[in-house]
Amino acid sequence: MIPEFEPLREDEIQVLLKSPVYVAILIAGADGTIDKSERKEAIEVARNKQSRAREQLADFYKEVGEQFEANFNQLIDELPSGTEPRVSAITTELRKLNFILPKIDKNFAIKLIASLKDLAKKIAEASGGVLGYLSISYEEARLMELKMLKEIQ
Repeated sequence: MIPEFEPLREDEIQVLLKSPVYVAILIAGADGTIDKSERKEAIEVARNKQSRAREQLADFYKEVGEQFEANFNQLIDELPSGTEPRVSAITTELRKLNFILPKIDKNFAIKLIASLKDLAKKIAEASGGVLGYLSISYEEARLMELKMLKEIQ
């Protein structure tokens, strides 16, 4: 178990572990659909996150990585297929972090929020564009700041 998770209930731990998956689906599906290439990109970005995560988050991303692809595919099947209903459902799930993160180590919580925002940006940038320019769509840009998450004070 990740030491920072000791004060949490099992359902709260699951919300934390699925948060990168929700972020990946949120950004990958921002334009309305999540095609095979976006699934592949999101999974690849998440895998890279495992090896490049901040030291304090390494165990977290290792645990997330073990189930990322399975959770990604499962949540795509479970979430609403329409863009707005899907964004709304994911926003509701990610807002739960606002009540969970204050219960854990402040530095871990701050790094996790920064890491989720970085994950969102990387997935948005992975979508393509011309020579790396204009690679983030308006829909992705609108969502990738993860404004549903409160900054840790």
